[in-house]
Amino acid sequence: MATAYYSTIFQERAADIWEIVRDFNNYLVWVDGCGESRIEDSKSGDAVGAIRNVLYQGRQVRQRLLSLSDFERSQTYEFCSVPSLPMTGFRATLRIFEVVDGDHAFVEWWANFDCEPAQREELAAILRGSFGKWLESLRRALAGTGRESASSTPWRPSINGSAAWP
Repeated sequence: MATAYYSTIFQERAADIWEIVRDFNNYLVWVDGCGESRIEDSKSGDAVGAIRNVLYQGRQVRQRLLSLSDFERSQTYEFCSVPSLPMTGFRATLRIFEVVDGDHAFVEWWANFDCEPAQREELAAILRGSFGKWLESLRRALAGTGRESASSTPWRPSINGSAAWP
């Protein structure tokens, strides 16, 4: 089992960040490169079991919401389709903590997954980079500067020459 982890401090309040991130279908609001997003089977974006179908940089990605906690300000999800990276058992959690001193937020995002031992470091680095990039786009959305359009030059980490969606 491998783990990729990224964390950062936001100047905004944890409640304000959670308001955007909480809806599992809000990728259009804060993830750069997201062309469209919908929840399948007419479920709401906060329903555990909801499947998010996202067009991200030209690829369809399906993810299932496994848990959502307003108390912990966290959500956990997995892939419903085969990930473009060579891994299995992918499970990611995004969590937002209140930083009392200054009324800011500590945001962490991590994923656990299985892969070939020789690829652990590389895959973890790709995921860390993705989490960092998406949290920076969240930072821009909170600042009101908006996210980059889906048609902007895509950031595509690669492993063995193939583009990847973590």
